[in-house]
This record gives sequence, C-alpha cells and structure tokens, in this order.
Amino acid sequence: MRIIAIDPGYERLGVAIIEKGRVDGDTTASGENKFNSQKERLLFSECFKTKKSLPFVERLELVGREVSRVIDQYTPRELAIENLFFETNQKTAMRVAETRGAILYQARLSGLEIFEYTPLQIKVATTGYGKATKNQVLSMITRLISGAENVKQDDEMDAIAVGLAHFAHTRH
Repeated sequence: MRIIAIDPGYERLGVAIIEKGRVDGDTTASGENKFNSQKERLLFSECFKTKKSLPFVERLELVGREVSRVIDQYTPRELAIENLFFETNQKTAMRVAETRGAILYQARLSGLEIFEYTPLQIKVATTGYGKATKNQVLSMITRLISGAENVKQDDEMDAIAVGLAHFAHTRH
C-alpha cells in the first residue's frame, strides 16, 4: 500500500510518500523480497516552500499544483493529513485551513481516500505517548521507517509521522 502523507502549511508543506508491503521488482538476486514487508519504507519526502512575497492565492495554487504533481508521479491510494489544532494566531490558522482545503480537493480529484489524524494520535502512534516532545517523535521516526535517516527538515519529518500514524491506525 502506498500513501501520501502531508503536514499542511502554505509557507512550508511537508510531503512524504510511504509504502508498506512488497513492491514488485524489489527482490534480491535469489528472488527474495529486499524489504521487510511489515516495515514501512519512505519513497520520497520534501519540504515544499512558497515565497512570502507572493499573494496568498498564488501560494495556495502552488501548493495544490505540487500535491497534484506528487500524486501523479507516485500514484498513492490514500492521503493521510494532520488535522488542525487551534493556534494563538487566528490568521495563520485560517490560512492553513484554506491550504488543507486545497490539498483535500486535489486528493479527491485524484480519487484518493482521505484520513485525518490529530497531533495526539500522531504522537501516540510514533512514540506510544501522547505528550511526547518533538525530539522524541523525530527520534522514533528514524527507527520506525526505512529511508528517513537522511531527512533533515522538520516539516518532512512531521509528514512522515502522519504517514506512520496512518499505518498504525488502519489495516492494510
């Protein structure tokens, strides 16, 4: 099963493509599967950034186009996205909500099933503890998924955590 996982934002958008299970063609010379079919594998991640100098509607369009591009390139079946929690800055919260709307729209246009997770669900899924710190979550991600060892951007790591929460909450 291949999914796209997103940590939403209009300035910085964390995106990850994660796969669980055997992939055709991923075998050793002896014909064995290269990857543990029970462990998730990171295929792609990025921190997509938009320029502050652009009008918000252009930034929204860029985010939508990037999500569409990644979906077209990697053909995931499902979208896992973080739910919003209310911040102290209402304007930022509203803009992120609008960005989530553009992402959800692109996912539905592509026929993806959509799953949403709260920060609490993500922390529990990755660390087993709902009040885990950011550093504890990040530390666990590199232990839980192949391919995340070289990821440096927080937004990418957050997207990966969303994807891991999805696999922890669903049966594939």
